[in-house]
Amino acid sequence: MKKIPIVGADQWRLKADLGRASLYAMYASTTGCITTDPMVMTVPVDDHLVHRGDGVFESFKCVEGSMYNLDAHLRRLEVSCLAIGLSLPVELHLLKEVVVQTVRAGGAKDALVRLLVSRGLGTMGIDPSACSGEQLYVVVYPLNTTGGVGAFSSGVRVITSQIPVKPGMFARVKSCNYLPNVLMKKEAVDGGVDFSVSVDESGCLGEGATENFGIVSADNRLLMPPPERVLAGTTAKRAMEQAQQLVDEGLLKEAVYEPIPMDEVRRANEMHVYGTTPNITSVIELDGVAVGNGVPGLVAKRLYEQMRTEMLPQSEWLTRVFE
Repeated sequence: MKKIPIVGADQWRLKADLGRASLYAMYASTTGCITTDPMVMTVPVDDHLVHRGDGVFESFKCVEGSMYNLDAHLRRLEVSCLAIGLSLPVELHLLKEVVVQTVRAGGAKDALVRLLVSRGLGTMGIDPSACSGEQLYVVVYPLNTTGGVGAFSSGVRVITSQIPVKPGMFARVKSCNYLPNVLMKKEAVDGGVDFSVSVDESGCLGEGATENFGIVSADNRLLMPPPERVLAGTTAKRAMEQAQQLVDEGLLKEAVYEPIPMDEVRRANEMHVYGTTPNITSVIELDGVAVGNGVPGLVAKRLYEQMRTEMLPQSEWLTRVFE
């Protein structure tokens, strides 16, 4: 083979044909700056985030110029940091301002935001105490507007996953170790469906690769797996809170967290997917069998409408980015 050139920083450039993701803007505490040039949106190779998956993250969205439910995501980020012994590199109010400025720099009023906190740079080994201190990265990238910003979905197809569920605290922390999640998504793509959903050791409903699941049972109760067994999704939590209004109206008998055996899932009137991008979507088919009557359910539709209202201008759930 030909000799590989040895170059300095002024010549070190990513190849133009690598097929990278479309990216709007990035902030990195390693530089203290925001860039809109995707060619320099990188994380140092000796950051523990890169070679050990040692960090936590949050993903949330900017819709029509405002970020939805940002405070809930930042609170969960704090919880994840605490669980693995990390400290936020900046105070929460400053972190919010960093996010706002980065999204604004990207110029897109509809966007997804990925916020990552790493253990830091300084070692290629495994010892976290050798890292030089926590680092913050904020990446802004396109939002698929067909996945939750517009009309209510016509429904999705789901299969049960063969990937083992995460045990204990690993299920509850939004860490950057996402190999099981990646394999679940691969499973869904290979199976020609939209999502896969895990089943826990007791044969009860778990979670998706990046989504929470719930059902409307045959006796008309909204049920979601207990938060201590799955990642406590901000969308699922908000849907559970909104569902109390449907209980008051008599549309639901109750809305609670409890273990859900898979035989109860298969008898359900409705099955739901909850997530940052899809909001609330009906599952119309599970493992090739229709859920309920095979069309999106009324409870899912009502919950979607309630959540979409919270994303309209002047909502108290929004953090304005663009005026």
